[in-house]
Amino acid sequence: MLSEERLVHVSKFLSKHLRHQPERLGLVLAPGGWVPVTDLLTACARAGLPVSPDELEEVVRTNSKQRFSFDATGTLIRANQGHSVEVDLQLAPRVPPDVLYHGTGERSVQAIQERGILKMSRQHLHLSSDVATARSVGARHGRPVVFAIHSAAMVRDGHLFYLSDNGVWLVEHVPCGYLQRI
Repeated sequence: MLSEERLVHVSKFLSKHLRHQPERLGLVLAPGGWVPVTDLLTACARAGLPVSPDELEEVVRTNSKQRFSFDATGTLIRANQGHSVEVDLQLAPRVPPDVLYHGTGERSVQAIQERGILKMSRQHLHLSSDVATARSVGARHGRPVVFAIHSAAMVRDGHLFYLSDNGVWLVEHVPCGYLQRI
């Protein structure tokens, strides 16, 4: 069993390279964002962070946000969402709950109220299905503020939503007219 410190260190390393900088490890994300596990483990060792197959499995299994997943064969791994590099996650559009939530820091409220919620450098904007998760996300950015997103109205108006393997709702943008600060 890995120490909490080792789990966090490996998880952050994987997030950085499976979501943002795969090329720094010589990795190429296949459609779906998949990378062969053997390639990832070799690249980790080459980068000075050797990770055993058992450690990798423990990081994927115990990550509180379920950021990573293996394919059905266990030979491929990916980050479930949060990519800043272009990748087709091969997610099919889904109908979300009528209301979703977005947590942010207080300093972002004015910009959100003026322009809506933007995906910034990520491929998608992340939304939660519950207020508690959104508040927790917002707390990472200072004093948390939560917005309710009228997703049913967005769907009626043609916006597409996707659901990642770890239950995070993804969308391109949330215009101001669909937001309500709670």
